[in-house]
Amino acid sequence: MPIQSGRWIPKSATADSRRILATRALRGFGDGLVSVLLPSYLLALEFSAAQVGVIVFGTLLGSAALTLWVGLASHRIGRKPVLLAAVALMFATGIGFGFARGFWAIFAVAVIGTLNPSAGDVSLFLPVEQAALAQTVVSSDLTAAFSLYNVGGAFAGAFGALASGLPSAIAPRMGWTLAGAERSGFFVYSALAVAAAIIYWSLTAAIETAPLPATTKPLARSRSIVIKLSMLFSLDSFGGGFTVQSLLALWLFRRFDLSVAAAGSFFFFAGLLGALSQFLSSSIAARFGRINTMVFTHLPANVFLILAGVMPNLKLAIVFLLLRSLLSSMDVPARQSYVMAVVPPEERAAAAGVTNVPRSLASAFSPLPAGLMLDYSVFGWPLICAGSIKILYDFLLLRQFRHVRPSDEPRSV
Repeated sequence: MPIQSGRWIPKSATADSRRILATRALRGFGDGLVSVLLPSYLLALEFSAAQVGVIVFGTLLGSAALTLWVGLASHRIGRKPVLLAAVALMFATGIGFGFARGFWAIFAVAVIGTLNPSAGDVSLFLPVEQAALAQTVVSSDLTAAFSLYNVGGAFAGAFGALASGLPSAIAPRMGWTLAGAERSGFFVYSALAVAAAIIYWSLTAAIETAPLPATTKPLARSRSIVIKLSMLFSLDSFGGGFTVQSLLALWLFRRFDLSVAAAGSFFFFAGLLGALSQFLSSSIAARFGRINTMVFTHLPANVFLILAGVMPNLKLAIVFLLLRSLLSSMDVPARQSYVMAVVPPEERAAAAGVTNVPRSLASAFSPLPAGLMLDYSVFGWPLICAGSIKILYDFLLLRQFRHVRPSDEPRSV
């Protein structure tokens, strides 16, 4: 059966599908807001670029550990209870960042909480939502469903990034300090968690699979391919960790003295371009296959990232970063759909967890050298490192998985 594409909402989508898409958008707005506010807020607290890198490291490291546990345990605990627990932690994270002041207190909240410094989703929500969404549509609609899932998050994230400029705009009028005004963004993050919890509560039992016996291994049938994919995804994520949205904003602040409001506007347009490009993902994957779609859109995006890092002025850097945004997210729905399509339904949550954990864990270690680079030089070394590593990933992925096709892909692609 060919990959279904060309629809705004797949015909097989249920009410649960729409609920999951709605929560992804809510979380996307929150992630877009705090990912731009975070480096500005920490700089306002007089943290160094290296300390900002350590905080970003903490957020990604904590997310990786939680994501691994969620992916392996949700098939026994149940997806809805896990999502409700995750959104409670999201609420606590916003409160924690809002009240913490010292470096170690903020680092502790970063490690334990759900704050996402990336434009993409690298949180503990991801494996459970992916597995639940895959449960609500037929296999041929997977890529279309994941396109909507990611587009909704990206669109909302773009508006969240745009909203990040509001605190700095209103601070002088209200007589607030910049840090005090930006702190309010973390309380908005907590409010979004409450809204997501209400939607999660209405999810039905259709998102669950039959409980497996305690002795059953989560990846009994798909262990080999999941481990291979995880190793490759870890390489991609390590490269991406040099330019997660918070660190890219930090580079723009230091390299070109960009304001938070201007950075928010840039990330708004970058997010819109990334979201729009993902609408094409399912139709391209239907014609050329998921792996080809992932590689041949990702490669030029990484070349543009390297070029942005060496540009001598803000205008040229922004041009190449926007060109990168137009292509860099097109692989995401195809990647998520590919993982869901090559494993049996009962192993999807575990597969999503095990393939997404490297995306958090490997990317967690890149902000440390990236922060040090930005302390010693404002040149675009983090962007060059990111693009080079991710190009290597593209070639390795194409070599190893070009001919490993899910059953719903035609053999001719």
